[in-house]
Amino acid sequence: ALLPRSHRTYSCVHCRAHLARHEELISKSFQGSHGRAYLFNSVVNVGCGPAEQRLLLTGLHSVADIFCQSCKTTLGWKYEQAFESSQKYKEGKFIIEMSHMVKENGWD
Repeated sequence: ALLPRSHRTYSCVHCRAHLARHEELISKSFQGSHGRAYLFNSVVNVGCGPAEQRLLLTGLHSVADIFCQSCKTTLGWKYEQAFESSQKYKEGKFIIEMSHMVKENGWD
């Protein structure tokens, strides 16, 4: 899926496939497996692996690795379930590591 050219987007740094609109960004204050990451409400052109339980910095979560549909690079993960009530807001949201994204279209 291509996002409208008029929208600020985040794309895969490896193949330039669109990943998310800037409007879907929830937070820039997340930590991925290999560095800083952004939390998004929704993404495009992303596949999802099987869910597994992982102990993350904020507690136990059920997460599924996500990858670029175009080049198959692992980008981050999807929060399937949070086991602590304070973390429930993450459920159904996506983490993409900054090292796998580039900004495109209309950033000044």
